Amino acid sequence: MSIVIMVGQLVLGLSILIILHELGHFLTARAFGIKVDKFYLFFDAWNISLFKFTYKGVEYGIGWLPLGGYVKIAGMIDESMDTDQMAGPPQPWEFRSKPAWQRLIVMLGGVTVNIILGILIFWVLTIRFGESYIPNSSAQYGIVPGVVGKKIGLLPGDKITAVNGKEIVRFDDLTSPKVLLENTVFTVVRGAQTLSITVPHTILNDLADHGIEEFISRVPRTKFSVDSVYGNAKKAGLKKGDSVVAVNGQPVVFFDEIQSQLAANKGKLVDLGVKRNSTILPIKAQVTADGTIGFARPKSDFPEVKTIKYGFFQSFPIGATRAISTFTDNAKGLGKIFKGDVKFNKAVSGPVAIANLFGGTIDWVHFWSLVGFLSMVLALMNLLPIPALDGGHAVFLIVEMIKGKPLSDKFLERAQIVGFVILVTLMVFVFGNDIVNKVMKK
Repeated sequence: MSIVIMVGQLVLGLSILIILHELGHFLTARAFGIKVDKFYLFFDAWNISLFKFTYKGVEYGIGWLPLGGYVKIAGMIDESMDTDQMAGPPQPWEFRSKPAWQRLIVMLGGVTVNIILGILIFWVLTIRFGESYIPNSSAQYGIVPGVVGKKIGLLPGDKITAVNGKEIVRFDDLTSPKVLLENTVFTVVRGAQTLSITVPHTILNDLADHGIEEFISRVPRTKFSVDSVYGNAKKAGLKKGDSVVAVNGQPVVFFDEIQSQLAANKGKLVDLGVKRNSTILPIKAQVTADGTIGFARPKSDFPEVKTIKYGFFQSFPIGATRAISTFTDNAKGLGKIFKGDVKFNKAVSGPVAIANLFGGTIDWVHFWSLVGFLSMVLALMNLLPIPALDGGHAVFLIVEMIKGKPLSDKFLERAQIVGFVILVTLMVFVFGNDIVNKVMKK
C-alpha cells in the first residue's frame, strides 16, 4: 500500500506542476492571439492518447508516455516536429508571425508560472505554520555527527558556535544549503579547545552516498530516559521511568550512544544496565534487525522548538525568500557539477528518487512543501539553454532579437532534434541512475 501512496503522490505532484507549467505557455500564447492546437499532460507519442476531447478548437488530453507535457502552438517548431505546418505562408495567428518579444514571453510563460506557484505555496505554508526552528542554544550537549561529519573531523559532543565567523542562532542552519554549497568553516568548541573545521567543497558526493543525516543529525545531542515500552523492551522487563546506563558493559549517557551500541548488536541479545530508582539492575534484551529494543522517550528529552508566527502580508517575503532560495541553491548545485566539485551521477535524481522523497504515507504539509520545491527546480531546469527546453527556445529568440532576423527553420528543426536526443539520453541516464542507487543501498 505504501508503494501505491508513494506513486500516487508522485503522479499527482508532477501532474500539478506540468499542467500549470503548460498553462503558462497556453495563456500567454492566447493573450497574444496565437492559436494553440493541443494541450496535453504527458506525451501522446504516435498520436496515442489515454483520454482526449476538443473544446473551442483546442484538443485537450492525457498521453500515455509520462515524460512531461506540452502545448502545441501553431507556427512553432517544437517537440511535435510537425514541419508540415511550416510549409505554407505565415498566418497572423501563428507563433512565427508574432514579434520576437511576444514569442519570448510565451516561451518564458511556463517558467514564470512555476516560480509564481513556488512562491505561492511557500507563502501559504508560512501563513499557516510560520517558521519553526531549534535554537542553537538548545544544543547544550553539542552535535551528533554521522559518517560524513566524522570524516571531516567532527566528533560527538562538539559545539558549533559559528559559520564563517558568524554566530549560529538556529541549529537547523548547520545543515542548510548555505553550509553545504559554499566555502564553509565551522568554529567548533571541543572541551577547552576552539577549532576551525572546513566543510570540503566536494561534500555533496559523500552526502549523495550516505544521506544528509550522516553529516550532522538535525536534532542536537540529548540525554534520554524511558517513557513507554513495547516489543522486546517490554518482554525484557524495562519499565517507564527507567534509565539505561550501560550496554554490554559500555556506559551510555546520551541517546546517540545507545543507538550506536544497539546498531552494533542488531539481532543479538545484549546486557543492559538499567537504573530504576537508585538501583542498577541487569536486564537482557533482544535487539531487533533494525537496531532497536522498543522504547519511546518522553517529550522532555527533546530540544526546545521555537515557532515564529507571521501575519498574511508578513508571510509573503518569508515565503518568497524560501522559494527564491530554493531556485538559487539549486543553481549553485548545478555550478558545482560544471566545476567538477560534484559528480553528475551523485547529483541527479529521477522519478524513483523523487517518489521516495514523497514517502509512503500521506502528509499534506510535506506534499505541498515538496511540490513547492520541485516547482522551483522545474523552473530552473527549463531555463537551461538546451534546445527543446524553454531556455533553448529563449536563447534562439534572444539571438534573433540581436541579429534582427530569425534563425532558419532548418536550423531550428535540427536543434530541436539534437535537444530531444539530449533530453532522452538524460532521462534514460537519470532513471537508470535511480535504479542503480536503489539497488546499491539495499
